[in-house]
Amino acid sequence: MKYDAIIFDLFGTLVDNTEFLDFSRSEYNRTLSNVAAALSIPEPDLLRLWSETVHERDAGFFSNMEDYFQHICREIGVKADARQIARAVDLRLEYLRGVLAPRNYTVETLTQLKASGYKIGLISDCSSEVPILWPKTPFAPLLDVAIFSCEVKLTKPDPRIYRMVCERLEVEPGRCLYVGDGGSGELTGAVEFGMEPVLIRAPYDTVNGHREDWEGTRISELKQVLDLVRGQPSI
Repeated sequence: MKYDAIIFDLFGTLVDNTEFLDFSRSEYNRTLSNVAAALSIPEPDLLRLWSETVHERDAGFFSNMEDYFQHICREIGVKADARQIARAVDLRLEYLRGVLAPRNYTVETLTQLKASGYKIGLISDCSSEVPILWPKTPFAPLLDVAIFSCEVKLTKPDPRIYRMVCERLEVEPGRCLYVGDGGSGELTGAVEFGMEPVLIRAPYDTVNGHREDWEGTRISELKQVLDLVRGQPSI
């Protein structure tokens, strides 16, 4: 086999990144609007701070979303009680449960890769809600190692996060295929660490969202990874 392990991104790869999809953007915004209402803070202020603190959430600056929403309230100068904070957290968890639905062919592809003897890893830049929900997703039993940035306090493309997944999988970087949608400079980071990267971009995923433009191997759906590991050409 050309590879010993396949490493996946999460958002925009195994699941849709709803922030970048026109048809689901309204639900994303509606959730943030409901969070603002739950905390009794002006919606524009929440949207501004939410956007400004993406890295802090993903890098684990806040131990949990309760701490994060308390921070937001302090920044805006609003006092929210425990019930309001809990409601805001519940809204985010409810939203993400829906987001963490597998894309077409995802479960089947992971199952086939695992049955073929490949080790399967995940590196996700995400905030603390994802590790909470992860054990109940259909992905959890199919992946050997899942690295969440908020837990390890590292984000892509820091080479240490790629090293971490390789060490936990006990594989060499040169024997890894990395699959991602190009967020966070992840594909360039994978190349620099010695992995072979491939961009995945679904046909309906048309908003670039500051993701990498990629001139290398590209696929449009996850089942094409099976062709790549078999040595069949892709686009």
